[in-house]
Amino acid sequence: MIIDGKKIASDLLDEIAQEVKLLTAKGQRPPHLAIVLVGHDEASETYVANKVRACHNCGFDATVVRHEVDVTQDELLATIDSLNRDERIDGYIVQLPLPDHIDEQRIIEAIDYRKDVDGFHPINVGRLALGLPCYPTATPQGIATLLDRCHIATEGKHCVVLGNDNIVGRPTAELLMRKAFPGNCTVTVCNGDTGHVEDITRMADILIAAVGRPNFVKAHMVKEGAVVIDAGTTRLPSEDAPGHYRLYGDVDFDAVAPKCAAITPVPGGVGPMTVVSLMRNTLLAATQEL
Repeated sequence: MIIDGKKIASDLLDEIAQEVKLLTAKGQRPPHLAIVLVGHDEASETYVANKVRACHNCGFDATVVRHEVDVTQDELLATIDSLNRDERIDGYIVQLPLPDHIDEQRIIEAIDYRKDVDGFHPINVGRLALGLPCYPTATPQGIATLLDRCHIATEGKHCVVLGNDNIVGRPTAELLMRKAFPGNCTVTVCNGDTGHVEDITRMADILIAAVGRPNFVKAHMVKEGAVVIDAGTTRLPSEDAPGHYRLYGDVDFDAVAPKCAAITPVPGGVGPMTVVSLMRNTLLAATQEL
C-alpha cells in the first residue's frame, strides 16, 4: 500500500475547517497563525506559502512577518516579544533555518510555549516526553496521524527511527513510546553513522527514516512486510529541469516499495501531514484546550 499523505491531509484540513465553522458560528473569532520569515530562501518561501494556503483552507487568519536576512538577533527577539504579547495571535512559528548569525535555540526559547505551535520550545518537548498535554512537534505528530488514519498496528511492534535530531527523530521516538495509539512500540533510535545499521533496520516492523540522506535506505535494509515512513526532505537540483529542484526522500522508493506492507512516497507522504499538524496545534491554541 502506498500511503497517500496528500489525500489524508486534505481530509483532515476539511475536518479542521468544519470545526472552525462551528467556532465562528458561536461568535468566536477564527484561529490566527503568524509566521516569521527571515530572508528569501526559496525553500522557506515555498513552505511558508503552503502554510498560509492551509490556513485559508481551514478558515484561519494568517499573518506573515518578514525580516531581511541581515536582521539582528535583538530585532528578531523584539518581534517575538511583540507576538508573545499580541492577544490576536493564537500561535506562531519562526521558519527555520535562520541565518548563521542568529542563535536558533535562543530564538526558540524566547517563544511563549503557549503559542509555540511548532512544538520546539523545551517546555513542549519536555511535556511530550512525559506524556503530558502539549503542542507536539509537527512532523512527528504527522507521522503518528498517518499511522492512525491507515489503521497500522503499533502496540508491541518494533519501531526503528533512523535519525536522532530534535525536529523529527527524537520526538517521533517519544510519540511512539507513549502508552497510547498510535504508540506503545519498542523503539530503537539510530543515525546514519550507526555501525551495521542495516542489521537493526531489518528488524523493524515500522521503519521511520529521518536521517536527511537521499535514498539512504536500500531494499536490503528492510524486511518483508515492514511499514516504511519516509520523513526525508532533501532538495537537490533537478537533472530533468535545469534551474529547478526536486525533493528526495531518505528511502530508495522504487527498490524498497515492493517489500513493504505500506510506504509513504516523497513528495506526497509525510510533508502534507506536517502542515496539518501545525493547523491542529493552532486550533488547539485558539480554543485554549491545552
